[in-house]
Amino acid sequence: MRDCDLADSKKTGKVFPLSRQLTGTDVIKKLLIANRGEIAVRIIRACAEAGITSVAIYTDADRYALHVKKADEAYNIGPESVAGYLNAHRIVNLAVATHCDALHPGYGFLSENPLLAEICASRQVRYIGPNADVIRMMGDKIEARAAMLAANIPVVPGSKGSLKDLDEALALAGEIGYPIMLKATNGGGGRGIRRCNSAQDLHKNYQRVISEASKAFGSADIFLEKCIDRPRHIEVQILADRHGNVVHLFERDCSIQRRHQKLIEIAPSPQINEEQRQWLGETAVRAARAVNYENAGTVEFLLDKDHQFYFMEMNTRLQVEHTISETITGIDIVREQIRIADGLALTYRQEDIQRRGYAMELRINAEDPKNDFLPSFGRITRYFAPGGPGVRTDAAIYSGYPIPPDYDSMCAKLTVWALDWEELLNRTSRALTDTGVYGVKTTIPYYMEILKVADFRSGSFDTGFVEDHPELTAYKTSRPTRELTAAITAALSAHLGL
Repeated sequence: MRDCDLADSKKTGKVFPLSRQLTGTDVIKKLLIANRGEIAVRIIRACAEAGITSVAIYTDADRYALHVKKADEAYNIGPESVAGYLNAHRIVNLAVATHCDALHPGYGFLSENPLLAEICASRQVRYIGPNADVIRMMGDKIEARAAMLAANIPVVPGSKGSLKDLDEALALAGEIGYPIMLKATNGGGGRGIRRCNSAQDLHKNYQRVISEASKAFGSADIFLEKCIDRPRHIEVQILADRHGNVVHLFERDCSIQRRHQKLIEIAPSPQINEEQRQWLGETAVRAARAVNYENAGTVEFLLDKDHQFYFMEMNTRLQVEHTISETITGIDIVREQIRIADGLALTYRQEDIQRRGYAMELRINAEDPKNDFLPSFGRITRYFAPGGPGVRTDAAIYSGYPIPPDYDSMCAKLTVWALDWEELLNRTSRALTDTGVYGVKTTIPYYMEILKVADFRSGSFDTGFVEDHPELTAYKTSRPTRELTAAITAALSAHLGL
């Protein structure tokens, strides 16, 4: 790995080209990862297996981050902790300056920003994802709904366009019936969303959602749709190449979430039957074809109490929870993303893709569930990753790593696979027990409590699960003997200067 500032590299007098021409036969040999944390490490690993040189970027806050240590090259993009990862022009300039053929946005940050894709195209850097027009269309919830309606895919009843004013919102809510959801037109990630159970709630939340949308997404446009009360959140992973081939990798159940933020994901869903599974997969493929989609993406649905599915949104990027789709199908989604960007056709048909067993992903967040899930940043004094059959860890931490307070609190993902549901529950419990993260509080003990709940174990839960079980944060905080031993060892080592 080469660790240097771009500014410092310019002082050497080396001249970098401003742009270059790529032909359709060029293969990706060097790739810049416009992200950080565990997803950057994940992409670096895919590059290593494909013989591609990986280039990492980092801010001052991430100088000691794991992705910086693992990449073939790493460049400091400035002191701004978050803003550095949001400067599309600077990041693409760096990709060109370091002779990168392609750029992978990961998830979060600029991953669904059409400007990044446009700049990449103008500078002859391949963008690992769909084109800017598709990103823009599917990022606009109104346009996305219209596209799905045109393809005869059911959507949640709601406004046909962005709301003009509060009066229009009140009139439409009266027609549809409460509860309703106010949502940012360009929103995502659980932000810019408010539930309104009455006209009074709508009055109270209307300006709040506009303010949240403006701050988070740079647009004050909002829309309204019927609130599907206590739905199941089911999504489908798709892959599409430029030759017209589209396949799905089955579905994921993302119903275990808190404040619209996913906590646990399961593939396939234990809550639907084979007929529903087939309809979901076929509908997701149809949705992708309707917008001429290319690369990896996710079509998200809500399943109501009457077993009716509704299109919710399409994520034009790699998802956090892609690991469980990889686990049940054996397909490396990140590697496929790179192959598609290389212009290659998918090497398999839908009937070639088989699923095996169940997989569960748990987002290990540096948070204190006992204190309203407040972030718990600090130094990782000890870290032990779990192992054994069917256990995978995607992490951005290591012993001695200081978790910066500047970013999202997720520090690792635990993915567990087993042949059947009961075995998956038992293996996941064992893997959580094997995991050791010391120095900060995490959501690990909270997940161990979830695994004990009868409704969860029976595979019957919805998006209201967390709110229905506030008692799960009342777990005991007494430390096991092995934790005490680790703490005493650490204290002695520090005292003795070891």
